[in-house]
Amino acid sequence: MIEHHWHRNHSVLEVVPRAPLQREDFEALAQQVDPVIEEHGSLAGVLINAASFPGWEDFSGLVSHFTFVRDHHRNVHKIAVVSDQPLLGYMPRLVDHFVSADVRPFPGEERRRALEWLAEPG
Repeated sequence: MIEHHWHRNHSVLEVVPRAPLQREDFEALAQQVDPVIEEHGSLAGVLINAASFPGWEDFSGLVSHFTFVRDHHRNVHKIAVVSDQPLLGYMPRLVDHFVSADVRPFPGEERRRALEWLAEPG
């Protein structure tokens, strides 16, 4: 299950993974994101607010996650990963090679700073 919240007049999307990720989670996110990208051309940023990463419910969830990233990463300028989990702190370095967005980690207590960075031009 992924909760999501829009910030800054639909220019920044915050996602919060709450349970193992499923194919339906990414279908629901696409239904929210695609119309905004169609209207505005892109998103200023995505904030991944993850105290922990719950993983994927099954292989279908994993494939849907990668497909969603593949289909949307060119339309996102910045990605902020907010977490105190060491593994998630390294994630920006790993995905930076596969996505066109600028990806940065932020400690859990710096969520507000991450939102501010996402809203900055550039």
